[in-house]
Amino acid sequence: MVDLDSEVPPLPPRYRFRDLLLGDQGWQNDDRVQVEFYVNENSFKERLKLFFIKNQRSSLRIRLFNFSLKLLSCMLYIVRVLLDQPAEGLVWTNILWVKRSLPLWGLQMLSSIMLRSCFMSFCLFTPQGNIWEQILRIPFILEIINTVPFIITIFWPPLRNLFVPVFLNCWLAKHALENMINDLHRAIQRTQSAMFNQVLILISTLLCLIFTCICGIQHLERAGNRLSLFDSLYFCIVTFSTVGFGDVTPQIWPSKLLVVIMICVALVVLPIQFEQLAYLWMERQKSGGNYSRHRAQTEKHVVLCVSSLKIDLLMDFLNEFYAHPRLQDYYVVILCPTEMDVQVRRVLQIPMWSQRVIYLQGSALKDQDLLRAKMDDAEACFILSSRCEVDRTAADHQTILRAWAVKDFAPNCPLYVQILKPENKFHVKFADHVVCEEEFKYAMLALNCICPATSTLITLLVHTSRGQEGQQSPEQWQKMYGRCSGNEVYHIKMDESIFFAEYEGKSFTYASFHAHKKFGVCLTGVRREDNKNILLNPGPRYIMNSTDTCFYIHITKEENSAFKQQEQLGNRQTYKSTYHGPSRLPVHSIIASMGTVAIDLQDTSCQSSSGPTLTLPSECRKEGRRPSIGPVLEVADTAAIQPCDLLCDQSEDETNPSDDECCDGKEYAKGYPPNSPYIGSSPTFCHLLQEKVHFCCLRLDKGCQHNYYEDAKAYGFKNKIIIVAAETAGNGLYNFIVPLRAYYRPKRELNPIILLLDNPPDMHFLDAICWFPMVYYMVGCIDNLDDLLKCGVTFAANMVVVDKESTMSAEEDYMADAKTIVNVQTLFRLFSSLSIITELTHPANMRFMQFRAKDCYSLALSKLEKRERERGSNLAFMFRLPFAAGRVFSISMLDTLLYQSFVKDYMISITRLLLGLDTTPGSGFLCSMKITEDDLWIRTYGRLYQKLCSSTGDIPIGIYRTESQKLTTSESQISISVEEWEDTRETKEQALNRNNHRNSTSSDQNEHPLLRRKSMQWARRLSRKVPRHSNKTAERISQQRMTLCRRSERQELAELVKNRMKHLGLSTAGYDEMNDQQNTLSYILINPSPDTRLELSDVVYLIRPDPLSYVPASASSRKSSFCNAAGQDSKDETQL
Repeated sequence: MVDLDSEVPPLPPRYRFRDLLLGDQGWQNDDRVQVEFYVNENSFKERLKLFFIKNQRSSLRIRLFNFSLKLLSCMLYIVRVLLDQPAEGLVWTNILWVKRSLPLWGLQMLSSIMLRSCFMSFCLFTPQGNIWEQILRIPFILEIINTVPFIITIFWPPLRNLFVPVFLNCWLAKHALENMINDLHRAIQRTQSAMFNQVLILISTLLCLIFTCICGIQHLERAGNRLSLFDSLYFCIVTFSTVGFGDVTPQIWPSKLLVVIMICVALVVLPIQFEQLAYLWMERQKSGGNYSRHRAQTEKHVVLCVSSLKIDLLMDFLNEFYAHPRLQDYYVVILCPTEMDVQVRRVLQIPMWSQRVIYLQGSALKDQDLLRAKMDDAEACFILSSRCEVDRTAADHQTILRAWAVKDFAPNCPLYVQILKPENKFHVKFADHVVCEEEFKYAMLALNCICPATSTLITLLVHTSRGQEGQQSPEQWQKMYGRCSGNEVYHIKMDESIFFAEYEGKSFTYASFHAHKKFGVCLTGVRREDNKNILLNPGPRYIMNSTDTCFYIHITKEENSAFKQQEQLGNRQTYKSTYHGPSRLPVHSIIASMGTVAIDLQDTSCQSSSGPTLTLPSECRKEGRRPSIGPVLEVADTAAIQPCDLLCDQSEDETNPSDDECCDGKEYAKGYPPNSPYIGSSPTFCHLLQEKVHFCCLRLDKGCQHNYYEDAKAYGFKNKIIIVAAETAGNGLYNFIVPLRAYYRPKRELNPIILLLDNPPDMHFLDAICWFPMVYYMVGCIDNLDDLLKCGVTFAANMVVVDKESTMSAEEDYMADAKTIVNVQTLFRLFSSLSIITELTHPANMRFMQFRAKDCYSLALSKLEKRERERGSNLAFMFRLPFAAGRVFSISMLDTLLYQSFVKDYMISITRLLLGLDTTPGSGFLCSMKITEDDLWIRTYGRLYQKLCSSTGDIPIGIYRTESQKLTTSESQISISVEEWEDTRETKEQALNRNNHRNSTSSDQNEHPLLRRKSMQWARRLSRKVPRHSNKTAERISQQRMTLCRRSERQELAELVKNRMKHLGLSTAGYDEMNDQQNTLSYILINPSPDTRLELSDVVYLIRPDPLSYVPASASSRKSSFCNAAGQDSKDETQL
């Protein structure tokens, strides 16, 4: 084997020891070659070029010196004119020769030499093309005329008195000024303003033109009239202003010719300059100019970045932003890449907005535009997405880039970002506040199904209002509804509060109840000083600390409230007549004026009482005494607090599984969903299946090898279903399922969820929902009756119609909701008893929901809305019956949530907790309970507050009330009145039977022709009796005939639905054709006063403590009266 070491030649001896000491440095130093760069700049010419041209500061100094010399030459010419004494009479030689003193000649000659030197230097080092182009340039010709004659006079003295038109140097000064301004902008590194340059050029052109005309006429008139400079100035101003007095006129033909030439030049040059100036002015009006640095440093402003600015978005932002008193001095800078809309321009011209809103046309991705908006000095930056785009993902991508650009340019500027798709939310996680539209939208739609009108509740809470809407209405419900809509969420430190300072060391429920009884405020949440998490109703075991931050619902914040102590009156029983609990009911006289509320305070001493249960005590029933309610303890008592529904339901399910589980053969478990459809979703403890469902079993309308069901009726669901009609199964739809399957929802109250999708879902979405119980999907559309019947619309509890992305953009903005509105109207006509919850793009289109053209009550509400809008209300749409009842909402109404976060940084967190998007350990959740006849003994909202706080620890925050509609006559009422007026011989029992038959769930199709014949007979009888009635009776009969026609139309629609059900093989037993809820109205009372009377069927909104925050001591305590009531047949809400 060959030795490899022997093949390597040894190093020379001179390298061995030196390499050992220095390594390879010696070899590197021996072979290194130094290369010099840019050696061409070391030449003399390049150095002069660098000094005169390339170096901005030295070039600026030279140009300033050149400009000063030209101005000096013009000043020397004026001095020469003033010292000149021409010969009298018509002497033509006065035009060619002038008298010039030796010092004046020396100064003019010296300035000419210097000007010529500077000009030749610029010509030498500035590339201007070939030699002939430089010679024929006007500046070069003027320099030759003004400098060469003075240089010649050095060598030929007789020419020293030769006339030289030095005044033409003004045009060279104008040219030097333009170059100097350009170098100035380069030297200070400032973006050049085209508007400034154009104004400068126009002014300098006008001055040069006038100066040339003045000097030219004055010199030519030396041969004739001998005008002075002032007379020449006077003549030029009179001539150029087209006044022409005629008192000063040129006398010789050269001066007249000069005037003609100057007028022609002015008619050509000045209009061009004015046109360019007007064009730049219009462009500046479009782009908006700049927000000055001085204003940015001395005034506060926020920046609003949008891709396209619509009038609705602008007014919502401005009204909500400036609704807060401390923001009145802020300025709003709008940065938008598109040109200002006509409507937006008209609004911004209003003095109220023109002084506070600045529109800049530009892009947030350009540093120049961000510098124009002074983003680095802004107090906040709001970045909104364009929800009207067809491709909402592309709109989110644009928002993400804007957020990145702003964060890169101004890292310290707080960011408020709106995102449409939840899967894009993690890209802007660095922002201070983020609102994902689809997350909030689907969560509110889900809670609307179990807590009615949750969308209206949240919308009213995040809008700024003083509660003055509807106060001039004759309707009592509108006054109450409008006054309670002024309640908002506020915060205050406990040790700084008058509301809550006295409850330090007390339980949370004790503080909440007594603060509501004494001040009328609803304490809903709290936050520890050392913890950033907000806890909604942490329960009776939470002890209030002086450093806690309290969150409460009230008509105004405590800082804007004035308190006056109620004097002790002699007859104290007067105040105790309506409240016989542990304390007297306070008299709340709230005076809302200029943001200040005066509250009367009463004594809140507690007395002992019996029984923590909600049911009426048996002793009271026997003895006839008025029942009492147990006191709210200052410190929680474990034995007195009743357990939550979760534990009660769990104990029952462990021993007795529900019918649904037995029917499906599947067991439920509680845990976190294993698969999330997008990054950034908050983990929620939910009801899950122990084994995931096969994808084929999720399809409702097609059987598979695991089940053979092909419609919703075949599944035999025990609870009514919830149908969601959407275009695609987006990731946001996942947030609709999670709140309905949360762990704190009792298993017996879980409603089956059916997704009616226009397009089939992808496997990724199916993999996320296959773990949830009773969740199915079906490919279909809401405008197809067969698809609606297959998915079980006839026995559905709620039908949720989601706005389609493909229809959100239209040529006419408000037409984007046209298809959705018409489809919902069809559903409303076919299935009048169905509860339909609709999402719209534009809030203004809510007036078309459940539209009835000749309904007098709807017309009255329309007039009320117009009056409220004229008064400047931001909630003018709140009195529309579909919105008040929670049957329609627009996600754009939640834009105010992002705007309010600038003042209330906790609003997004509280809203997410209320909607179930976030779950914090120890924080409660939103639920509802319904008032039944057995619960009316509580009588008032204040007593209910005490009962809940003392027994279950729940905190009520409002009431959803349903009343009969008094100002309208529904179809059923009119039809019954016709029967009673015509068939007087029938007995009441027969009329009752006929009415019950009409409202029954199953009716015989063979009886419809008989009903039609009777309707036609009534119509003919009414037509024969018209002449015998007065005008009022005739109008009534006309309405009745119209109702009969509509009733016949309703029967035709019912026959159509039943025929399609029979054709599809579905049973018609569940179709209720005549159940009509048009004669009722519903509305919300947020934080009503304690003396508000409870009414039958009131739904009370509750914030219930976290069931996992404590565990009951024994199993017997779990089966209390409250849990038993919650486990009964109440499917949608909790019973008292």
